[in-house]
Amino acid sequence: MEMSEIGAAPGIPGNVPLLRALAGYGAEFYAGPDDRPAADARGSRVLQGHAGRVDAVAVTPDGRRAVSASWDHTLKLWDIESGQELRTLQGHARPVDAVALTPNGKSAVSASWDYTLKAWELDSGLETRTFAGHADVVKAVAVTPDGRRAISASADETLKVWELDSGRIVQTLRGHTRSVWAVAVTPDGWRAVSASYDETLKVWELESGRELRTLRGHLGLVNAVVVTPEGRHAVSASADQTVKVWDLESGRALRTLEGHSAAVSSVALTSDGRRVVSASADQTVKVWELASGATIATFFCAASAQCCTLANDRMIVVGDAFGRIHILALEP
Repeated sequence: MEMSEIGAAPGIPGNVPLLRALAGYGAEFYAGPDDRPAADARGSRVLQGHAGRVDAVAVTPDGRRAVSASWDHTLKLWDIESGQELRTLQGHARPVDAVALTPNGKSAVSASWDYTLKAWELDSGLETRTFAGHADVVKAVAVTPDGRRAISASADETLKVWELDSGRIVQTLRGHTRSVWAVAVTPDGWRAVSASYDETLKVWELESGRELRTLRGHLGLVNAVVVTPEGRHAVSASADQTVKVWDLESGRALRTLEGHSAAVSSVALTSDGRRVVSASADQTVKVWELASGATIATFFCAASAQCCTLANDRMIVVGDAFGRIHILALEP
């Protein structure tokens, strides 16, 4: 695999994590707290195959494969190392906005504009179940750590908790006043955090369906949310161009990360919770230090960055508005 390795720019401490651009058509790499140009990664490759924008990417626990969800109505399974497209999952009738994987990495659950979720067997590409019950577009999905349930978020202003084996709706969570755009589950599987067009996040108790608290502070719709590994904090991305860090017990906003110049569409966390990756419509992906809020690196991908996730804390996987998938290597 061809790789363009980036060295530290003048004045940047050697222990600052840097990126190596492995993929990104027309991409430029910037590193350092003040975003000074460090190097150019033009000509490096991308994963291509979708005919519509990629709004979600999930990576298997072993970090070897990625599943992408696209507005071309399909999902695709990729080998990350080789960049090979392994198979296409077809069955949705409208754009696919989200995908989540079961903890064993063998199955995926997708969410679509066709008002449904679908479960897939990755090795065979077979659709194993359709989940119907929402009254509008399904924007997001998360799977509980035990792999038994999925939580979906919809433009019908609700979230639903599903049994994956039976397809049964266990709970319907009501409280948001506009479309629900994202959902994440705490590592203990007891709570979910949702993000909405109503500019709030909500914390829910999954077993009872009870709303525990509302997190207020964003000045635009909240596009994405992730929960830190210890389960005490959440990180959200908003159309107000910011990323916020929240205390889930108090509901207080602890920190606001500013630097994007357009809506922030997606966030991801390293497994130790020390670094945040954000993707934005300003055509950049940023890496932040969570504790200080400092920008570590910025990557420009020449299209709106729609989603981001991490593979084994070594690679950032990014989907863009042109249907391409970029792979970035994150150095320790």
